[in-house]
Amino acid sequence: MTKMLFPTPQDAEAAFYEAFTKGDLEAMMAVWSDDDEIYCVHPGSPRVSGVAQVRESWRQIFASGQTLRFQLRGHQYLHGMMLSAHSVYEHITVAGETRARNPVIATNIYLRTERGWRIVAHHASPAPVTAEAESRRQAKTLH
Repeated sequence: MTKMLFPTPQDAEAAFYEAFTKGDLEAMMAVWSDDDEIYCVHPGSPRVSGVAQVRESWRQIFASGQTLRFQLRGHQYLHGMMLSAHSVYEHITVAGETRARNPVIATNIYLRTERGWRIVAHHASPAPVTAEAESRRQAKTLH
């Protein structure tokens, strides 16, 4: 598979979440840098480093067959000539589930390469539960 050219970090990020939504391993790895210094931290999991381990971590996630949808909110960008860091809240819904999940805070770091922008790090962790979300979760209907 020939890697696409991502002219901006936002283009690379859009491709990252599209591949994630589709569960497309080849499209996911097309967004990642080929550098063995890349790393990824999935929620509740240890850090994996290098192309082979990052690829395997995504293969395992996609093997679950879950259909995920993302709404990204609370974008914060730190952008330079060669590096761009994006912090987002991932509001994830899983097809077939009725309950809302707590958001995940993700930091995605992109590096400008000779072939365009590529992701070099993804770190995701559960967002703290807010008082409002906790009260909604614990609300009960009284009869």
